[in-house]
Parts: sequence; structure tokens; C-alpha cells
Amino acid sequence: MKTLVNDNTLIDLSTKRYWIGKKRMISLMFVTFFFTNGYTQSLSDYLAIAAQNNPEVKATYAMFEAAMQKSPQVSALPDPSLTMSAFGQMIETRVGSQEARFSLMQMFPWFGTLSAKENAANLMAEAVFQNYLDTRNEVFFNVKRMYAELYELKKMIELEEENLSILTTYKELAITKFRNGKGAMVDVIRIDIKRNESLTNIQILKDRNYPLQVAFNSMLNRGVEDVINIPSSLLIESYQDAISDDNIFISNPKLVKLDKQKASFEAQKIVSKKEGLPMIGFGLDYSIISKRNVENLEMNGQDAIMPMMTVTLPIFRKKYKAAQKEVDFMLQANDYEQEAVKNNLVSTFKLAEFDLIKSGKLIDLYKDQTERTEQAIKLLLSAYSNSNIDFEEILRMNQDLLMYQTATATEIKNQFTAQSKIDYLLSKEE
Repeated sequence: MKTLVNDNTLIDLSTKRYWIGKKRMISLMFVTFFFTNGYTQSLSDYLAIAAQNNPEVKATYAMFEAAMQKSPQVSALPDPSLTMSAFGQMIETRVGSQEARFSLMQMFPWFGTLSAKENAANLMAEAVFQNYLDTRNEVFFNVKRMYAELYELKKMIELEEENLSILTTYKELAITKFRNGKGAMVDVIRIDIKRNESLTNIQILKDRNYPLQVAFNSMLNRGVEDVINIPSSLLIESYQDAISDDNIFISNPKLVKLDKQKASFEAQKIVSKKEGLPMIGFGLDYSIISKRNVENLEMNGQDAIMPMMTVTLPIFRKKYKAAQKEVDFMLQANDYEQEAVKNNLVSTFKLAEFDLIKSGKLIDLYKDQTERTEQAIKLLLSAYSNSNIDFEEILRMNQDLLMYQTATATEIKNQFTAQSKIDYLLSKEE
């Protein structure tokens, strides 16, 4: 799935949420349309389903949605306070009795405090979004890994069934030679032993298919009985041994998340400084005055309106200094965590790179060995038909052929898994 937004830059979070939600809806509609019209599911379709249905992915996206709600909370002004007083015993003034009093006050944080809080909240929401991306990418990798295991299993079943068919042909050949007096019955027995082994292996492999099917469908959060379409081959990109740039992990969500967190902590440091400055409040005091029974009294019974201003005095500095130190330690922890994540990414990448190259070399070896073994079997079969050579050598070579073929399928799975691991580490888009 290709993201419609740039995940490495700070952008308007509401816009990002709109496009992600829009994209997920369009993707789901597209996939649903194709499936309901009889189209075959591919790996990219399964990845789209996982992105839509996987509970881990949905949980981390919900956390991102929750983090986005922090910004309007911290950037809002404090609620104004309204005080109402009614006097049981009237307070006499020169112009009349004071019957009731209303006071309204609004406090304002120091200049830039609210914008700094909003910036810190937005950056932390960006970090949570990167966590969502990392979870989604990890689920994609697990889907690919399980998909490769299903491919390997399918290939092994096909190879065992093909081997069983070959052994049946060998049995017919051995029986024919025995009837003609040119072969031994022990050859038929040896072939039956191998056929029984092959039948048992086929059954065990088929029994293994169901647990893998359940695991795969569970990652897609759909029915465990849903059919999985496995291709006859896996597409593996040609590997270029030129990836050595120190910044190859620059788009990895784990590191981007830590960058966003660090920026959020820096913004929080500004917030803690500004919270140590005074808050200013402006208000209005309104008093209801009743008239006095006095003639020609100036301003008799006129209500009183009085503007007010208040200033907080942040003189207890320990809490503000502690807030500053807290942010400093969080920044220090972030630097250490970044270093640890980078080291882990490099080591994991190098291991995956080794596995990818190793599997490629083994695949080439096994394919060559397979061709040579097939040639040897043809020569042995020709010699067996024309002479009384021992059939055991043919069975041994046939077992070697099966071993090379299954080993090739296993290394194709390993190569695809290693490539998927590299794509995950480099955050290649699907």
C-alpha cells in the first residue's frame, strides 16, 4: 500500500487522518469488488486486507486518533470563572443597598504558551502515527513470511506427489523385469518401502497445511476456513549489493517516531519555561444597587461596573525547575534509544542481507545439482533396463533428487523472507 501523504514531515494532522481514512476506504472497496467478482487473490490483496482488518493495526491507528485529540485540549484557554453573590443582609452604600454581585474572570497564559503546547501535542501525535506505520509494516512482513511458508508447503506436497508417481513407475518397471526373469523381487520391496515413506510424508504435509492456514487467516482477521491462493512461484527482486548508505534507515518508522518524540520534548521544554511565567487575567465585576429614598441624590440606585485584572505570581520555582530537568532526562533517554534502535536495525539488516545472498547461492547450487542428478538417473535407468545392475542406486539417486528439489523450495522461501525483512527495515512501500 502506498501512502498518500509524506510520513517524514510534520503536516496538518487532520489532513493526514482524512487521506489515510479515505485511502483505507477506497482500498477496501477496490479489494471487495474484485473478490466478489471472482478475481483471484494475490499477495498485494492479502496485504490490503491485513491493513484493513488486522486488530493490531486497527488498535495503533485508534491510538493515533486518540493522540490527535490532545491538541485541542492543550491549546484551549482555561475556562472563565463566574462568581455570583446574593446578600442576605443588604450592604448599604452611599447610592443605595447592594443586592447582588457578579464577577467574571478569564485567565490568559503567557504569550506563546498555548501554541507551544499545541506544537508539542501535534509532534507527539506524529510519533504515535509512526508507531502505527511500524505496526502495519511489521504485520505486512509477517503476512509475507507466512505466505512464503505456505508456498514452501505447497511446493513440497507437489514434489512428494511427483516423487510418488515416479516410484510407482519404478515399481512397474521392477515388476516387469522380475516377471521376465531379469530382476529381483527385492527391488519391488525396496520401492514399496520408499512409496510408503512418500505417502506418509504427503499426509503429514497436508496435515500441516491447516494450522498454517489458520495462522495466516488470523493475521488477516477473517474466517479460518477461507481459501488461500498460493502461486506456483514467488516473485523475488534482484538484489543490489550497493546498499551501504548510513542513512538507509532514514524513513524507518521506529527512527522517525523517535525524531518526532525528540521534537515534542523540545517543544515541551519551551512549554515548561513559559508555564513558569505569570498568567494574566481580565474580568468584570457587576453589582446591582437598589435606590435609596433620598431626593436629588446623584447616581442614586445606579449599578456598579468595575473592570478587573489579576496576575499570578509563580514564585515557587521548584516545580518549574523539576519540569525542566524532567524534559532534559527524557531527551537524554531518547538519544540513547535512538542509538540502540539504529544498532539493532543495522545488525538485523546485515543478517537479512546475509540470508538473502546465502539463499541465492544455495538455490543456484541446488538447481545445478538437480539437473546433474536427473541426468544420472536417466543413465542408471537405461543401464537397469539393459542389465542386472542393483536398483538400490537408482532409489538413492532419486532420494537425492527429491532432497535437492525440496531444499530449493525451502531456500526460495528463505530468500523471499529475507527480502521481505529488508523491505520492512528499509520501509519500502507496498
